Amino acid sequence: MSRLGPIITGGVVGLLAALLVRWGNPGNMGICVACFTRDIAGALGLHRAAVVQYLRPEIAGFILGSFVSALVYREYVPRSGSAPVIRFFLGMFAMIGALVFLGCPWRAYLRLAGGDWNAIAGIAGLVAGIGIGIVFLWKGFSLGRSYEAPKGTGYFMPVAAIALLVLVIMAPAFGKDGTGPIFFSESGPGSAHAPIIISLIVGLLVGWMAQRSRFCTVGAIRDLVMVRDSHLFNGVLAFIVIAFATNIVIGKFHPGFEGQPIAHTNTLWNFMGMVLSGLAFTLAGGCPGRQLIMSGEGDGDAAVFVFGMLVGAAVSHNFSLASSGAGPAAFGPSATIVGLVFCLAVGLIMRQRLN
Repeated sequence: MSRLGPIITGGVVGLLAALLVRWGNPGNMGICVACFTRDIAGALGLHRAAVVQYLRPEIAGFILGSFVSALVYREYVPRSGSAPVIRFFLGMFAMIGALVFLGCPWRAYLRLAGGDWNAIAGIAGLVAGIGIGIVFLWKGFSLGRSYEAPKGTGYFMPVAAIALLVLVIMAPAFGKDGTGPIFFSESGPGSAHAPIIISLIVGLLVGWMAQRSRFCTVGAIRDLVMVRDSHLFNGVLAFIVIAFATNIVIGKFHPGFEGQPIAHTNTLWNFMGMVLSGLAFTLAGGCPGRQLIMSGEGDGDAAVFVFGMLVGAAVSHNFSLASSGAGPAAFGPSATIVGLVFCLAVGLIMRQRLN
């Protein structure tokens, strides 16, 4: 794509994300990589929060759209070996921070575009976290290079995505008492979803376009600050503006702090949760959407980060870390601090290793 690619992609994602709410997805959650990964973790039985269990077809679509695009444009290059264990824990803590705030960077912008002013604290936290990460990058932080891997290793994520689609369509129930192994919410955010075919088509389109344009909500701010390049940032602006305009047209813009869908009003932990996520995403090299897209291209390190997010979602709900509309959970703030300590340690240690 040309330099207009991120703008076009951002606009399309903003439009489709707002429309997905109209078609059935939860409020201000047309697309949320963190929330959707959390729902998938619940559907697979990794946690038992009954209101957030669903195999979101959008996520499978992102991976498959990226995979096909990379094949078509000869950009499918399996690679791995760049600090996979650290990337796993960065993914886990990024998810913990996102679930303290209740959304990934994509949803933070969608919440803002829907009139949820609590998102402002989250976006401020995201920028602060990215800023800390930039300081480490300026000091020479690196997780090390990746190495080309056999072509077959890159097929795992697309195959896993297809398996998720089969499971959401077949909805097998051969566990005890006719339940499981796949769980579906009967109430709450997990029960709200657009038709499978629509979600999949949107996911495929977004995956294709994001692979071509390198759309990244974290890289946008990083590049703007580090090299004064607004190439990706213009895409984020288009994303917010188009989502806002679409919400106005379809009657989904409801400004205020109170009563926002799947959000709480604790400013401190909205901010701190996204500081953690922003820092973890920056150290790992991209926002959660970008990590999914890269995993479809054959990037095994990005796939490890995604699995870290999946486990982070399970940990968040199994250990009372994930917030709810009532506010932060009992141990969410403590886990956020632990995550920040981990990320700061990674930033310092890997910088020293380079030296």
